Formats: sequence, C-alpha cells, structure tokens
Amino acid sequence: MKFERWLLRILASPFKKRTVIGVTLLAFVGSLWMFPSQLVKAKMLPGKSADTFSVYVDLPKGSSHVQTSAVTQCVTSLLSLEPHVRSMSVYAGMGAPLDYAGLVKGSGLKRGEHVAEIVVNLTDKTTREEASFALVHRVRPVVQHDCEPLVEGTRIKMVEEPAGPPTLAAIVVELYGENDALLRELNAHVQEVLRGTPGLVDVDTLEEAAHDTFTLEIDAARVLSTGVDLKQVHDIVYLAYEGTQVAAQNRGDSYTQVPLFLRLDAPHTSLHVKSANALHARLASLHLHTNTGALVPVSELVRIVPSRLAPTLFSKNLRRMHTVVAETDLVSQVYPLLEARSRLKEVLGASYTITNGSLFDLKLVHKATGEPIELVWDGEMKVTMDTFADLGGAFIAALVVIFLLMVVYYKSFALGGIILLGSFLSIIGVIVGHWIMDIFTHTTFFLTATSLIGFIALMGINSRNSLLIIDFAKSMMDAGMPKRNAIAHSAATRAKPIFLTAITVVLASAMLALDPIFGGLGVALIFGTMASVIVSLVFVPVLLDQSPAI
Repeated sequence: MKFERWLLRILASPFKKRTVIGVTLLAFVGSLWMFPSQLVKAKMLPGKSADTFSVYVDLPKGSSHVQTSAVTQCVTSLLSLEPHVRSMSVYAGMGAPLDYAGLVKGSGLKRGEHVAEIVVNLTDKTTREEASFALVHRVRPVVQHDCEPLVEGTRIKMVEEPAGPPTLAAIVVELYGENDALLRELNAHVQEVLRGTPGLVDVDTLEEAAHDTFTLEIDAARVLSTGVDLKQVHDIVYLAYEGTQVAAQNRGDSYTQVPLFLRLDAPHTSLHVKSANALHARLASLHLHTNTGALVPVSELVRIVPSRLAPTLFSKNLRRMHTVVAETDLVSQVYPLLEARSRLKEVLGASYTITNGSLFDLKLVHKATGEPIELVWDGEMKVTMDTFADLGGAFIAALVVIFLLMVVYYKSFALGGIILLGSFLSIIGVIVGHWIMDIFTHTTFFLTATSLIGFIALMGINSRNSLLIIDFAKSMMDAGMPKRNAIAHSAATRAKPIFLTAITVVLASAMLALDPIFGGLGVALIFGTMASVIVSLVFVPVLLDQSPAI
C-alpha cells in the first residue's frame, strides 16, 4: 500500500520523524496562540436570533410621566421605521409581563413615572435575513443618540432574549464598602471607564440619585380659622392630581362594580417648571368653600415644603453595595472586561491602593481614609468562567480516567501517555475549525461552552483510533513482524475503519454546525475528528516507533 510505504519512509528517517513531531507541536502552539491574538474568541454562548426584544427606558427618579412618554414616543417612532418591526407594546410606569430575561433583570419590580418598557415584536426569524441581535446592534446607537438627550440622565437599554441562563447583564460590577460617598464616587469612575471601553454598551447603574421634591403640609390653624373641613383639603388635592373614586358603574358582563375616577386633565396637573412657585400657582387655582360661603384658595391652606428624597439603598449578603451594569455588542465579554479592568487600575491607582482578589476581582483601600472597598465582577462573565471551569474540570477528569485505563490495560505509562497525547491534540482541529468558520460567517464565530462539550466528547473517539493501531501493531509483532513494519502496516490497515468513523462523525455533525447555539459543538466534532485522523495515522506511529514500550 502507498500509505504504508510512505509511512515506512518517515519512520526510517530520524529527520522526518523530528519534522513530524516539530510540525505537530508547532500546530498545537499556534492554535493556542489564537486565543491571546483574538483570532479565535471565547464566549459562553453566541447571540440568539429571536422574534422579540425589549427596550428599557429609565429616566432619573423624580421625572414625570410626561417626560417618560416623550422618550417612549421617540423610541417607538424610530423603531416603527424598521421594516422587520411588526408591532410594539409600551408599558408606562411599569415593566412588561415577566419573561425569561425579565425574571433576572428585575423588570417586574419597576414602578414609577420615570420608567417604561417597550416590547418589540419582529417578523418571523425564519423569513428574514437579519438576525435580531444584528438589528439591535444597528438601531441601538440611533435610538440612544436621538432619544436620550430629550431628558438629561435618561438611559435606554436594548435587552435581547438570552441564548442561555439569563443574568442581570453581560458584565456586572459590584462595589462593596461602608462609606456611601466613596462608593458613589467609585461608581462614577467605573461607569466612565466602561463607557470608554470598546464593545460595551448600555452602561448604567442601579443606584438612584437623590432628587428634589415637594411636600404639602396642611396648615391646621389656617384651616380651622376659615372653617374648612380638613377632609375637604385632603380630598380636593387628591381629586385634582391623583384622582379619587366618585362613583361606581354596574355592568351586566362584570361580577364586580367598575370604579369611576375623577381628576383634572393633564394641562392642569403638570408643571412646566419644577419649582415651588409653579406649584403654588397651581394650588392657587383650586378653591374651597368656607363655612361662611366664601371661596379660599388651597394655596392658603397648605405649606409647600421643599425636601430631598434619599435614594434607595442596596445591599447583598448584609453588605452595602453599588452596582454598575453593561452589555456587550456582538463581542465576547471576556476581552472588554480585561481591558476595562486594566484601565480601572490605571484610573484608580492615584487614589487607591489596589491588590488583586480572586480571579478578576480587585481589593481597594483609599489612601486618604484607609476605607476598604471590594470590586467584584459578576453577570454573564461570572457564569462563563464558572461554566468553563466546570467543563475544564470535566475534561481533566476525562484525561485522567483515560490515562489510568490505558496504563492498567497495557501496563505501560508510555503507551498510556501516547494515547492521551494523541487524543488531546485534536484541540488543534477544534480551534482551527472555529477560526475557519469565523472567516466565512458575517458575525464572530465564538468558541463556546458547547464547543468544549464537543471536544470532551472527542476524547473517546480519538482514543479508539490510537487503540486500533497499537493493538494491531502488537499482534503483528507477536507474529514475528519487525516493530517498524508492524507499526506502518497497522496504521495502513486500520486507516479505512478510522476514515469511515471520521466520515460518520462529520456527516452526523454537519447539521449541528448550522445551529446558532450548538454550532460550536458541531464544528468541534467535525474539525476535531479531522485533526484526530491525521494525528492518529501520522503522529502516533512516530511516537510508537520512538517508544521502547511497544
């Protein structure tokens, strides 16, 4: 056979054997180098094309529903120009009915005139060429550029359906400390750094800013002197601004009464300027009858007291916490996080003594006050690291079990190591395959958690290839064939079943490679199998010829 003769020539030449080993090791190092060079990027799961996404509209606390309505109208008017947008639902003053992502992102907890959520329904994903995450990537800067300036401090965030376990955000920075002033200052620095990091969008904080408000206090002495009932004052203020139930309607199609509310129309309940004088003028337009029949303005019966409403305090595990969130825009969260972390250490180095914590976390000590603050990275990044760590542990366990089984079976550490090395080198095909797919796809083809699952699954297939060659070579040597000829003959003879197995795996995995979520699994199986065939038929025979164990 031609392959047998070709392999014999390699085994007979020390230079050619060193060349095979050198090229294989070079390919292994080169494939690993693709990670730091970012030719291949890692992410837990790629983007998911869906038929819907949400828009979170968050204005500064204390903003009116009129301002919120203006921003939501701006967003909906821009999105309505998109041909793939089928319909939209606006939930003013609240979050949308809970969905998969909203359970974790806390949309169901949103209450107040300063918040709104827009649910955008798209055309069927099977009938449109543009994926939902690509559409969001395209419209996000337009919407934010045109609508956020309408009210200072507004944050508009595009929330897509997650492809895997939902998290609060792709990148979450948690700041723990006791000094709230330092936490707020650090919060602002973190937001600034994240906004300046390429690939990060929708940067926001869960912390509320203290804002000015007004409290109406009834002047009891004045009310008594005019003979007005205190309840009258209370009722007219609620009737004018909040609305009061004045009657009920009985309907034949309803088991309960339908309450009827009465209040002034919008022009008479809103203030064009947020000031005590403007509120006083509004109250002066409302009048009540005294016990003598005269009319007295409400502004004379109440006092307007300016106050500053304190923000809500957040804590976790009984520790005071500030939270900054950010999403990624068609990129892996790993690389922006590393860049932002380095930038944070530079920016904060002048005011804080910084030491590394566990993984990417940082421990800060303020140089002037000695106040300790802990900076913890969470979100999808944390899930990614945990997932990859678990899969890495499973991979190491698979390697150890395979090695021990081979050592017990062959009673040789050398043969067990050769089989293990031959299986492990299929990672060359896995990484190179993702690089090739990235060239031919419109968006980044990430090495994902499913890719690592495919690589772990390859360990058994690759070990089988080496076992076929070793067992057959040993039987040929027991029959009296020279070692080198036995290795070449066994590789040539077992090449056919190895190729048939590889073709079966490739064809069976072809449909997986087209799936948006499990594409990494399919690519890992296809290209990893191809690499394992080359390693098993060329690299493993060279190692066997070098080993005295066979």
